[in-house]
Amino acid sequence: MINQDSIVALATPSGAGAIAIIRISGSEAIAIGNSVFKSIKNKDLTKQKTHTLHLGHIVDDAKTLDEVLVSVFKGPNSYTGEDTIEISCHGSTYIQQQIIQLLLRKGCRMADAGEFTLRAFLNGKLDLSQAEAVADLISSDNEASHQIAMQQMRGGFSNEIAKLREELLNFASLIELELDFAEEDVEFADRTQFHELLNRIEFVLKRLIDSFAVGNVIKNGIPVAIVGEPNVGKSTLLNALLNEERAIVSDIAGTTRDTIEDELVIGGIGFRFIDTAGIRETKDVVESIGIKKTFEKIEQAQVVLYLVDSYELSVVSLEALKIEIEKVKNQFPLKPLLIVINKMDLLSEEKINLIETQLTTHNTQLQFISAKENIGVEELKNQLLSFVNTGALRNNETIVTNTRHYDSLLKALDEITKVKFGLETNLSSDLMALDIREALYHFGMITGQVTNDELLGNIFANFCIGK
Repeated sequence: MINQDSIVALATPSGAGAIAIIRISGSEAIAIGNSVFKSIKNKDLTKQKTHTLHLGHIVDDAKTLDEVLVSVFKGPNSYTGEDTIEISCHGSTYIQQQIIQLLLRKGCRMADAGEFTLRAFLNGKLDLSQAEAVADLISSDNEASHQIAMQQMRGGFSNEIAKLREELLNFASLIELELDFAEEDVEFADRTQFHELLNRIEFVLKRLIDSFAVGNVIKNGIPVAIVGEPNVGKSTLLNALLNEERAIVSDIAGTTRDTIEDELVIGGIGFRFIDTAGIRETKDVVESIGIKKTFEKIEQAQVVLYLVDSYELSVVSLEALKIEIEKVKNQFPLKPLLIVINKMDLLSEEKINLIETQLTTHNTQLQFISAKENIGVEELKNQLLSFVNTGALRNNETIVTNTRHYDSLLKALDEITKVKFGLETNLSSDLMALDIREALYHFGMITGQVTNDELLGNIFANFCIGK
């Protein structure tokens, strides 16, 4: 049941600023707002048209709290689907608190986390996947995650799922109808068309499920471990990538004894760089702990940069390097490994050719750079970007980023597979109908056509107050 009481919250970030927005939504929102608002033209907010702005003052009896602009949105043509007003006041924390406390005394209650968007969902303004995209849009911190959230909030993902669900529902109705006429042994659902539909649904579901691998890294950032022997320039490289002195640089081997993390957006994709302790044999207890953490970070990373000091390389050390590269490859076979040859500014053309010949024939991706002189760093960034499959992003295809959606898609695919098997083995309609109902249930869980209070509580608890 939809709660119609009026809720209030600060819709802008807490703290002092130039402007703050206080939002009220509910059946009495406009009346409550009108009771504390004195228009400079003596307007009655309850009689004003929707989507209008009004200048005046917020007053507490005879005390004027602030000069404000009030926006009026009448349901159902508002974000929540209810009567809503937004008070744009000056951003003093004192003013914010005074206005909110006044509204609470006038009959509002403080909104729960995500309650405005929850009401939008309950009033049919958004489906559940669109509501979740609102939270993703607010938290997006790079172009790619913003693009995906916008596409989902506009209903791209919802529409795709809704279309599949509708087609499946039509066939399900025919299958159910057959059960009513079981004694007549008739078929209302064309089995050939049904098989084609199942193939199409299976194809779409697999594509959406596969997109989660890309969507997850875009949403959460791609962890990149920078590894190598001590004092080869890992911290210098991190500083060059970030264009700031983030890590301590020293000629003393083992300076970095713990991991250092920072983020960088490359081509709209977020990368999280992890500078690790150098890998080498050591008797230093503290450094040994750092090296152990290095291997833990490699395990967590999705891309590994193996940094090499090219100036120290010889024919003999190149052979040893090949062995070390193989060790990393064997231990982490599924992780992209890029060998970064540092200090190229100190190399002769002859030595560069030697390194390329020795390592390229070893089926290894190479990138020559000078972290200190900032040479080759942009090319390295492009190499990192190539490890991310951005094709779906460029083609504006639906990309799944939500773990809950991913889980429902997997379960729906499992049920569709069962239905296909039943169709191919001439399973009775009543058994196929059970699997079809389960598939429809999991589709409905994505968009919110099937839901429960616990699910909604978990989803909207992660929203910010005021949204």
